[in-house]
Amino acid sequence: MQQIVECVPNFSDGRRPEVYNAIAESIRSVAGARILSVSPDADHNRTVITFVGSPVAVEEAAFRAIAKAAELINLDNHQGEHPRIGATDVCPFVPVKGVTLADCVAIAQRLGERVGRELGIAVYLYEAAATRPEREKLSNIRKGEYEQWKAEVATNPQRQPDFGPAIPQTWGATVIGARPFLIAYNIYLNTNDVEIANKIARAVRHINGGFRYVQGLGFLVEGQAQVSMNLTNFEKTPIYRVQEAVRREAARYGLTITKAELVGLTPQQALIDAAQWYLQLDGLQADQILEQRLAESEEETGVQAPRAFIDAVAGKSPTPGGGSVAALAGALAAALTQMVAGLTIGRKKYAAVSDQAQQVLDAASELQEKLTTAIAEDAAAFDAVMAAYRRQDVEESARAAAIEQALIGAGETPLRVARLSRDVARLAQQMVAVGNVNAATDGATAGIMARAAVQAACLNVKTNAQALQNRALAQVWVTEANGLYAETSALAEAIVATASERGGFA
Repeated sequence: MQQIVECVPNFSDGRRPEVYNAIAESIRSVAGARILSVSPDADHNRTVITFVGSPVAVEEAAFRAIAKAAELINLDNHQGEHPRIGATDVCPFVPVKGVTLADCVAIAQRLGERVGRELGIAVYLYEAAATRPEREKLSNIRKGEYEQWKAEVATNPQRQPDFGPAIPQTWGATVIGARPFLIAYNIYLNTNDVEIANKIARAVRHINGGFRYVQGLGFLVEGQAQVSMNLTNFEKTPIYRVQEAVRREAARYGLTITKAELVGLTPQQALIDAAQWYLQLDGLQADQILEQRLAESEEETGVQAPRAFIDAVAGKSPTPGGGSVAALAGALAAALTQMVAGLTIGRKKYAAVSDQAQQVLDAASELQEKLTTAIAEDAAAFDAVMAAYRRQDVEESARAAAIEQALIGAGETPLRVARLSRDVARLAQQMVAVGNVNAATDGATAGIMARAAVQAACLNVKTNAQALQNRALAQVWVTEANGLYAETSALAEAIVATASERGGFA
């Protein structure tokens, strides 16, 4: 049975794309670890990265991410709305498929010991992995945040970490644990009075007598009071129940809910439960949802169409947009290259190039994984730019700096897509030249798709370069983008010519 573990680490930087993108790259460097989303938040100055994979892959990827965060994030220089105690603030493991909560506890314990021993980071275990009852709740461990932890860790026995040294460091401490699926859910009110949001948070959260599986705080985000919540067990405390409680509490102050938002991913069942309650569809089942039935049908036939992504692109939201589509085109080019290599390996006629085909297959597989991950990352980078432009809570100079940093992230992501897609074209050229001739047209299509990916990605690079204040960096981007497109365009022409000649349809 396939085993899948989810890891949702929170890193204390949501304003510097070069930092959270570097952390994401450290996760991608582990074969078998797949990033599902990168969600930076400039107001909270925090980034949530969601990734999945086998237990071994996820554990290793989490270690590399924690190491990279400690290298790049200094808590002495960190400010943000969200409470934090470390560069990697919290790192929970969640069982998804073929694993139990106990398995995730074991991962947390192994990782915690290794992080403490090899990286010298103080580690606290929480939730199901907690070594004592008072550490089950994250808020207890994080009390007083980094500043109080730094002042007390060396002298207060209650602050003794489970692993690692009791010595204050600029990367702070990391809280590692295992838990069921958590839904990060925020509700906005039609006021800028954050104290009211705090009062409502206190009314609904467990620590003050509210719902057993709700944690909550009030924040001011983009001029609106926000009730920010973690729902730690949506089956026992569903979204709709919390929503209605917040609505009633807001009404006490003459306020209403203006909108709600999910941070990261959520199980489909949580939304089905909300639909059942609000629409009074007591008998609603997942297989009554059209997209669910289509997905099941596609699995049965072996042909899968990315309907959800296509529908998202067709929607009114600016993300996912052209950058994400460019990454998808590159991923498809890599997949086609894999297919041609796979159809070559093990064939007697192509025995002489079998080793070469295997190398191409492995390299194309890695590129496909990176490009697939970049689909979501491009959307996240654009959203970070929009969030920076909307910031009204800081001085104009700080806002301009935040916009510049977000633009750098929004430009570097498609530039990376262009580089990766160019690399795909190089691999496709190899396979079209020596691979299975019956797949020549597939190799040609890979070249064409790679060229489209590079061209589209480079357009996004140039668009972001236009807005950069750092004109030297902008020129570097544009020069590299032009070179990437010229090289990939030439590769695509050569690939199509070779495929036409070998396939006999020139």
